[in-house]
Amino acid sequence: MSTMTIPKLQEMKRDGKKSACIVAWDYQMARIADRAGADIVSVGDSVGVNLWGHSHPLEITMDEILVAAKAVRRGVESGLLSCDFPFGPLQEGAKEAVGAAIRLAKEAGVDMVKLDGAADFPEAVEAVTRAGVPVFAQFGITPQTALKYGVAYSQAEGAVVPDEMVEQFVTEAKRLESAGAVALNFTNSGPVVGPAVVEAVSIPVLGGFGGGPWLDGRIRMSTAAVGYSAKWIDAEPTTYANVGRIAYEALTECIADIRGGQHLRGQG
Repeated sequence: MSTMTIPKLQEMKRDGKKSACIVAWDYQMARIADRAGADIVSVGDSVGVNLWGHSHPLEITMDEILVAAKAVRRGVESGLLSCDFPFGPLQEGAKEAVGAAIRLAKEAGVDMVKLDGAADFPEAVEAVTRAGVPVFAQFGITPQTALKYGVAYSQAEGAVVPDEMVEQFVTEAKRLESAGAVALNFTNSGPVVGPAVVEAVSIPVLGGFGGGPWLDGRIRMSTAAVGYSAKWIDAEPTTYANVGRIAYEALTECIADIRGGQHLRGQG
Protein backbone atom coordinates (compact mmCIF):
# COMPACT_ATOMS: atom_id res chain seq x y z
CA MET A 1 0.00 0.00 0.00
CA SER A 2 1.41 3.40 -0.98
CA THR A 3 2.07 5.89 1.81
CA MET A 4 1.09 8.69 -0.57
CA THR A 5 -2.66 8.76 -1.17
CA ILE A 6 -4.94 10.73 -3.45
CA PRO A 7 -6.38 12.74 -0.51
CA LYS A 8 -2.81 13.58 0.57
CA LEU A 9 -1.96 14.63 -2.99
CA GLN A 10 -4.98 16.92 -3.08
CA GLU A 11 -4.11 18.30 0.34
CA MET A 12 -0.69 19.28 -1.00
CA LYS A 13 -2.42 21.63 -3.44
CA ARG A 14 -4.43 23.23 -0.66
CA ASP A 15 -1.25 23.66 1.38
CA GLY A 16 0.65 25.17 -1.54
CA LYS A 17 3.10 22.25 -1.75
CA LYS A 18 4.36 21.11 -5.14
CA SER A 19 3.85 17.49 -6.24
CA ALA A 20 6.61 15.61 -8.05
CA CYS A 21 5.72 13.00 -10.67
CA ILE A 22 8.50 10.93 -12.22
CA VAL A 23 7.93 8.84 -15.36
CA ALA A 24 9.53 5.39 -15.23
CA TRP A 25 9.15 2.25 -17.34
CA ASP A 26 11.19 -0.39 -15.50
CA TYR A 27 11.66 -1.79 -12.00
CA GLN A 28 15.09 -0.31 -11.31
CA MET A 29 14.24 3.27 -12.26
CA ALA A 30 10.89 3.02 -10.49
CA ARG A 31 12.63 1.86 -7.32
CA ILE A 32 15.11 4.72 -7.52
CA ALA A 33 12.40 7.33 -8.16
CA ASP A 34 10.29 5.98 -5.31
CA ARG A 35 13.20 6.05 -2.88
CA ALA A 36 14.06 9.59 -4.04
CA GLY A 37 10.60 10.67 -2.85
CA ALA A 38 8.42 10.91 -5.95
CA ASP A 39 4.79 11.53 -5.01
CA ILE A 40 3.67 9.83 -8.23
CA VAL A 41 5.53 7.36 -10.42
CA SER A 42 3.92 7.33 -13.84
CA VAL A 43 4.16 4.70 -16.57
CA GLY A 44 3.88 6.85 -19.67
CA ASP A 45 2.90 5.75 -23.17
CA SER A 46 6.29 7.31 -23.96
CA VAL A 47 7.70 3.87 -23.08
CA GLY A 48 7.22 2.86 -26.72
CA VAL A 49 9.47 5.61 -28.06
CA ASN A 50 12.01 5.86 -25.25
CA LEU A 51 12.44 2.24 -24.20
CA TRP A 52 11.45 0.17 -27.23
CA GLY A 53 12.34 2.47 -30.11
CA HIS A 54 8.91 3.09 -31.62
CA SER A 55 8.55 6.20 -33.77
CA HIS A 56 5.37 7.45 -32.07
CA PRO A 57 3.68 6.84 -28.68
CA LEU A 58 0.43 5.95 -30.44
CA GLU A 59 2.06 2.66 -31.47
CA ILE A 60 2.05 1.29 -27.90
CA THR A 61 -0.48 -1.44 -27.11
CA MET A 62 -2.30 -2.35 -23.92
CA ASP A 63 -0.34 -5.59 -23.60
CA GLU A 64 2.95 -3.71 -23.95
CA ILE A 65 2.13 -1.02 -21.41
CA LEU A 66 0.95 -3.70 -18.98
CA VAL A 67 4.41 -5.28 -19.09
CA ALA A 68 5.96 -1.96 -18.09
CA ALA A 69 3.30 -1.20 -15.46
CA LYS A 70 3.79 -4.55 -13.73
CA ALA A 71 7.54 -3.99 -13.54
CA VAL A 72 7.14 -0.46 -12.18
CA ARG A 73 4.55 -1.63 -9.63
CA ARG A 74 7.18 -3.94 -8.12
CA GLY A 75 9.47 -0.97 -7.62
CA VAL A 76 6.99 1.52 -6.14
CA GLU A 77 6.22 1.29 -2.43
CA SER A 78 5.64 4.85 -1.21
CA GLY A 79 4.36 6.87 -4.16
CA LEU A 80 1.17 6.58 -6.16
CA LEU A 81 1.42 4.50 -9.33
CA SER A 82 -0.20 6.02 -12.42
CA CYS A 83 -0.36 4.42 -15.86
CA ASP A 84 -1.27 5.93 -19.22
CA PHE A 85 -3.95 4.45 -21.42
CA PRO A 86 -2.54 3.54 -24.82
CA PHE A 87 -4.33 5.24 -27.70
CA GLY A 88 -7.61 3.46 -28.37
CA PRO A 89 -9.68 2.44 -25.32
CA LEU A 90 -10.67 6.01 -24.39
CA GLN A 91 -11.53 6.91 -27.97
CA GLU A 92 -13.58 3.72 -28.45
CA GLY A 93 -16.10 4.60 -25.74
CA ALA A 94 -16.89 4.48 -22.04
CA LYS A 95 -17.33 0.70 -21.93
CA GLU A 96 -13.92 0.07 -23.48
CA ALA A 97 -12.34 2.69 -21.20
CA VAL A 98 -13.74 0.99 -18.10
CA GLY A 99 -12.48 -2.37 -19.32
CA ALA A 100 -8.98 -0.99 -19.88
CA ALA A 101 -8.94 0.75 -16.49
CA ILE A 102 -10.04 -2.39 -14.67
CA ARG A 103 -7.40 -4.40 -16.47
CA LEU A 104 -4.64 -1.98 -15.45
CA ALA A 105 -5.89 -1.95 -11.85
CA LYS A 106 -6.29 -5.74 -11.57
CA GLU A 107 -3.30 -6.95 -13.56
CA ALA A 108 -0.76 -4.23 -12.76
CA GLY A 109 -2.07 -2.83 -9.48
CA VAL A 110 -2.08 0.80 -10.59
CA ASP A 111 -3.45 3.43 -8.22
CA MET A 112 -4.85 5.60 -11.00
CA VAL A 113 -5.02 5.76 -14.79
CA LYS A 114 -3.94 8.71 -16.92
CA LEU A 115 -6.22 9.46 -19.87
CA ASP A 116 -4.73 11.57 -22.66
CA GLY A 117 -7.36 13.72 -24.40
CA ALA A 118 -9.80 13.20 -21.54
CA ALA A 119 -11.52 16.56 -21.99
CA ASP A 120 -13.25 15.23 -25.11
CA PHE A 121 -14.54 12.16 -23.26
CA PRO A 122 -15.98 13.28 -19.90
CA GLU A 123 -18.48 10.42 -19.99
CA ALA A 124 -15.57 7.95 -20.01
CA VAL A 125 -13.94 9.75 -17.09
CA GLU A 126 -17.22 9.44 -15.18
CA ALA A 127 -17.60 5.76 -16.07
CA VAL A 128 -14.04 4.85 -15.04
CA THR A 129 -14.47 6.79 -11.80
CA ARG A 130 -17.75 4.98 -11.06
CA ALA A 131 -15.95 1.70 -11.64
CA GLY A 132 -13.63 2.60 -8.77
CA VAL A 133 -10.47 3.50 -10.67
CA PRO A 134 -9.21 7.07 -10.02
CA VAL A 135 -8.53 9.16 -13.12
CA PHE A 136 -5.51 11.40 -13.73
CA ALA A 137 -6.88 13.38 -16.69
CA GLN A 138 -4.50 14.74 -19.32
CA PHE A 139 -5.45 17.62 -21.60
CA GLY A 140 -3.83 20.50 -23.50
CA ILE A 141 -1.50 19.99 -26.47
CA THR A 142 -0.57 16.36 -25.87
CA PRO A 143 0.96 13.55 -27.96
CA GLN A 144 -2.51 12.14 -28.61
CA THR A 145 -4.21 15.50 -29.30
CA ALA A 146 -1.45 17.53 -30.99
CA LEU A 147 -2.91 17.16 -34.50
CA LYS A 148 -6.22 18.54 -33.25
CA TYR A 149 -4.44 21.85 -32.62
CA GLY A 150 -2.47 21.76 -35.87
CA VAL A 151 0.75 20.69 -34.18
CA ALA A 152 2.79 17.67 -35.30
CA TYR A 153 3.77 15.21 -32.57
CA SER A 154 7.45 15.97 -33.21
CA GLN A 155 6.75 19.65 -32.45
CA ALA A 156 4.56 19.10 -29.39
CA GLU A 157 7.43 19.51 -26.92
CA GLY A 158 7.95 23.13 -27.98
CA ALA A 159 4.29 24.05 -28.30
CA VAL A 160 2.51 26.24 -25.75
CA VAL A 161 -1.24 26.75 -25.41
CA PRO A 162 -2.07 30.20 -26.88
CA ASP A 163 -2.99 32.80 -24.26
CA GLU A 164 -6.30 33.53 -25.99
CA MET A 165 -7.43 29.93 -25.32
CA VAL A 166 -7.56 30.46 -21.56
CA GLU A 167 -11.37 30.29 -21.40
CA GLN A 168 -11.48 27.04 -23.38
CA PHE A 169 -8.98 25.27 -21.15
CA VAL A 170 -10.49 26.57 -17.93
CA THR A 171 -13.80 25.14 -19.14
CA GLU A 172 -12.14 21.80 -19.98
CA ALA A 173 -10.46 21.64 -16.57
CA LYS A 174 -13.73 22.27 -14.76
CA ARG A 175 -15.45 19.66 -16.93
CA LEU A 176 -12.84 17.07 -15.98
CA GLU A 177 -13.08 17.90 -12.29
CA SER A 178 -16.87 17.60 -12.45
CA ALA A 179 -16.51 14.24 -14.21
CA GLY A 180 -14.56 12.94 -11.22
CA ALA A 181 -10.88 13.35 -12.15
CA VAL A 182 -8.66 13.35 -9.04
CA ALA A 183 -5.82 15.29 -10.71
CA LEU A 184 -5.02 16.95 -14.03
CA ASN A 185 -2.03 16.78 -16.33
CA PHE A 186 -2.07 20.02 -18.31
CA THR A 187 0.43 19.57 -21.13
CA ASN A 188 2.07 22.68 -22.64
CA SER A 189 0.08 24.95 -20.36
CA GLY A 190 2.33 28.00 -20.52
CA PRO A 191 2.63 30.78 -17.91
CA VAL A 192 -0.69 32.47 -18.77
CA VAL A 193 -3.24 29.72 -19.23
CA GLY A 194 -1.58 27.42 -16.66
CA PRO A 195 -2.15 29.64 -13.60
CA ALA A 196 -5.74 30.33 -14.68
CA VAL A 197 -6.49 26.60 -14.74
CA VAL A 198 -4.78 26.04 -11.39
CA GLU A 199 -6.99 28.70 -9.81
CA ALA A 200 -10.16 27.39 -11.48
CA VAL A 201 -10.14 23.88 -9.98
CA SER A 202 -9.64 22.38 -6.53
CA ILE A 203 -7.72 19.31 -7.72
CA PRO A 204 -3.94 19.29 -8.40
CA VAL A 205 -2.77 20.43 -11.84
CA LEU A 206 0.59 19.02 -12.87
CA GLY A 207 2.42 19.27 -16.17
CA GLY A 208 5.43 18.07 -18.09
CA PHE A 209 6.11 19.75 -21.44
CA GLY A 210 5.34 23.46 -21.22
CA GLY A 211 4.85 23.32 -17.46
CA GLY A 212 6.50 25.44 -14.82
CA PRO A 213 6.32 26.73 -11.25
CA TRP A 214 2.86 28.16 -11.95
CA LEU A 215 1.42 24.63 -11.72
CA ASP A 216 0.75 22.52 -8.61
CA GLY A 217 3.52 20.13 -9.61
CA ARG A 218 5.73 18.85 -12.39
CA ILE A 219 6.06 15.65 -14.39
CA ARG A 220 9.50 14.63 -15.63
CA MET A 221 10.73 11.56 -17.45
CA SER A 222 13.36 9.85 -15.34
CA THR A 223 15.60 9.28 -18.35
CA ALA A 224 15.44 12.97 -19.29
CA ALA A 225 16.21 14.08 -15.73
CA VAL A 226 19.37 11.98 -15.52
CA GLY A 227 20.47 12.26 -19.15
CA TYR A 228 20.08 8.56 -19.91
CA SER A 229 20.06 8.61 -23.70
CA ALA A 230 22.49 7.72 -26.46
CA LYS A 231 21.95 11.18 -27.98
CA TRP A 232 23.77 12.78 -25.04
CA ILE A 233 27.00 10.78 -25.35
CA ASP A 234 28.62 13.55 -27.38
CA ALA A 235 26.65 16.51 -26.05
CA GLU A 236 26.19 18.04 -22.63
CA PRO A 237 22.48 17.81 -21.83
CA THR A 238 20.68 20.40 -19.76
CA THR A 239 19.81 17.75 -17.18
CA TYR A 240 20.85 16.77 -13.66
CA ALA A 241 23.40 14.21 -14.91
CA ASN A 242 24.74 12.64 -18.09
CA VAL A 243 24.15 8.95 -17.53
CA GLY A 244 24.31 8.32 -21.27
CA ARG A 245 27.95 9.38 -21.37
CA ILE A 246 28.77 7.60 -18.10
CA ALA A 247 27.24 4.37 -19.42
CA TYR A 248 29.10 4.71 -22.72
CA GLU A 249 32.45 5.25 -20.99
CA ALA A 250 31.85 2.38 -18.55
CA LEU A 251 30.85 -0.07 -21.29
CA THR A 252 33.80 1.00 -23.44
CA GLU A 253 36.13 0.09 -20.57
CA CYS A 254 34.26 -3.18 -19.93
CA ILE A 255 34.55 -4.23 -23.58
CA ALA A 256 38.26 -3.35 -23.60
CA ASP A 257 38.84 -5.49 -20.48
CA ILE A 258 37.01 -8.44 -22.05
CA ARG A 259 39.11 -8.17 -25.21
CA GLY A 260 42.26 -7.82 -23.14
CA GLY A 261 41.51 -10.89 -21.05
CA GLN A 262 41.21 -8.83 -17.85
CA HIS A 263 39.12 -9.65 -14.76
CA LEU A 264 35.91 -7.61 -14.83
CA ARG A 265 34.80 -5.25 -12.09
CA GLY A 266 31.64 -6.06 -10.16
CA GLN A 267 29.23 -8.92 -10.61
CA GLY A 268 26.60 -9.77 -13.21
